[in-house]
Amino acid sequence: MATETVAKPRTSLRVGVQKFGTFLSGMIMPNIGAFIAWGLITALFIEKGWFPVPALGGFGTNTEGVPNVGLVGPMITYLLPLLIGYTGGKMVHDVRGGVVGAIGTMGVIVGAGIPMFIGAMIMGPLGGWTMKKLDAIWHGKIRPGFEMLVNNFSAGIWGALLAMLGFYGISPLVTAFSTAAGNVVQFLVSNGLLPLTSIFIEPAKVLFLNNAINHGVLTPLGIQQSLEQGKSILFLLEANPGPGLGILLAYMFFGKGLAKASAPGAAIIHFFGGIHEIYFPYVLMKPILILAAIGGGMTGIATLALTNSGLVAPAAPGSIIAVVAQTARDSYFGVILSVLLATTVSFLIASVILKASKTPVGETEEDSLSAATSKMEAMKGKKSSVSSALVGAGGTAVMAGPIKNIVFACDAGMGSSAMGASVLRNKIKAAGFPEVNVTNASIANLTDSYDVVVTHQDLTERAKPATSSAVHVSVDNFMNSPRYEEIVELVQHSNSAGSADTASADAGTPAAAAPAAAAPPSDILVADSVILNGRATTRDAAIDEAGRLLLDRGAVDSGYIDAMHEREESVSTYMGSFLAIPHGTNAAKDHIMKSAVSVIRYPNGIDWNGKEVKFVVGVAGINNEHLHILSSIAKVFTNKAQVAQLEAATTVDEVLELFGKVNA
Repeated sequence: MATETVAKPRTSLRVGVQKFGTFLSGMIMPNIGAFIAWGLITALFIEKGWFPVPALGGFGTNTEGVPNVGLVGPMITYLLPLLIGYTGGKMVHDVRGGVVGAIGTMGVIVGAGIPMFIGAMIMGPLGGWTMKKLDAIWHGKIRPGFEMLVNNFSAGIWGALLAMLGFYGISPLVTAFSTAAGNVVQFLVSNGLLPLTSIFIEPAKVLFLNNAINHGVLTPLGIQQSLEQGKSILFLLEANPGPGLGILLAYMFFGKGLAKASAPGAAIIHFFGGIHEIYFPYVLMKPILILAAIGGGMTGIATLALTNSGLVAPAAPGSIIAVVAQTARDSYFGVILSVLLATTVSFLIASVILKASKTPVGETEEDSLSAATSKMEAMKGKKSSVSSALVGAGGTAVMAGPIKNIVFACDAGMGSSAMGASVLRNKIKAAGFPEVNVTNASIANLTDSYDVVVTHQDLTERAKPATSSAVHVSVDNFMNSPRYEEIVELVQHSNSAGSADTASADAGTPAAAAPAAAAPPSDILVADSVILNGRATTRDAAIDEAGRLLLDRGAVDSGYIDAMHEREESVSTYMGSFLAIPHGTNAAKDHIMKSAVSVIRYPNGIDWNGKEVKFVVGVAGINNEHLHILSSIAKVFTNKAQVAQLEAATTVDEVLELFGKVNA
């Protein structure tokens, strides 16, 4: 589900920390499965585990008197840091950066002799970034046939140098930092001050600074502590679901309107799903409720400290299921009690605040929860993939604010998506919403910044991972799909419900520019590229015929025609209204020399994957130069009368005239 588009946050220290935390989280979260595996092996097989096994737990000696290595030590010392280092490098420079980052991480691991998670978070991205810079130096300068040799040796040499840097330079610094941070934590524990960290942690969660704290500091320190003591309290400083659950329960009993109605569902998502983000808007509706979160957090930490309880590994996400699964064998009572007491204290404080409020929260402003959700997204800097649970129900696409950005995506982003975007743009403008931005893009270039994503039904699953917070609409007919009317209705509903303030904020949001319609090259469509009576009788022959016209114009090379066939095999370019627009794949853009379009009419029709096609428009485009003509063609083919005129045309000039003098 999507919510309203939010204004791009201004650069600030908070935003910088958010981005840093997101980057750290990006290294840790993909490897949480490995952390869980290590935690389970530790809880089960170490000497104090549920089922002690010397060979697995790494204690005792084997039959020859040699100390057992086990799985626990090597996994925490080598496997987990190397995974983090590889992931960090890959985030910067793909697999190549990941490999170099892992090599550099190995130097830190061996140099320190202790689990080097912070070191891995440094060496992984450093390896990827430096390798990327080095690759840029000789990019395009390597003789053909020597690419693999240069790439492998450069990565190997640079990786070896980074490993030595990690061994001699980085590991002492990280060891010193880890020791100092551990001493600080121990000081807080010894003096009973650890609960005070909630004064900082709980507000930080609502401001989306939690990743920087949790994954940047608490998780690495917690793992070191767990290795030494078999458990760590640090894993629950931020992940305890009790404080958020208490606030949501208070809304269930003392909230009003949509806030009260949606609280039960939010509580389930929060407590069992571990998505703490879901309760942040409830705090933002009444910011003083942060006191309830702080009170609950302090209570939970104090309970853990008094009962000497902790987890063996991170609980991610912060679900009660994950928390219980990672609880140390001797800590079930303390951990469960900490969650219960944190919930109770948070509930009591939140209840007093809600009952004492002169303005009942959620009652006087119908969309107060939606407004708070929008505020949350503005602070987060992007749309929330879970906030739809707060503003919609029953699986219906309900927007929390006005739709401003719609993208029509296809594989290459230059043919069918451009036509579809043009048709949809005209419909939305006709409905009275010219400010709604409808653009087109290739799936490879999608970002999670759109409100609605429209794709061919065969491409929707490919588009979803990159745009998880958007509403996805699948179509099978690009020219006159009935789904377009549904999108128009959604735009009407969301914009009529949007507030003036939100609209003002959206107006300042940099949006993807719509395809330019002005000043295209004057020779994109010429008379020589229009054929009124095509010779082809099959789909593939028609693609060849349209491609050869582009080839004869010098617009493409022969490889582009092969790419047109490849594109057709993956997703049909049939548009509806007797029209097909074959074009190359996204990878075929190097085969295009200049933008050009060819138009062929087949009066008797061609079977195009079970659809009748009478007009084939071959497309080759550089940048957005060809989009002007595609927009004109789309306008023609959404008008039945003009399609009939095309069918009856007797001269090439009539065809060009119908397309609106596109080269003018």
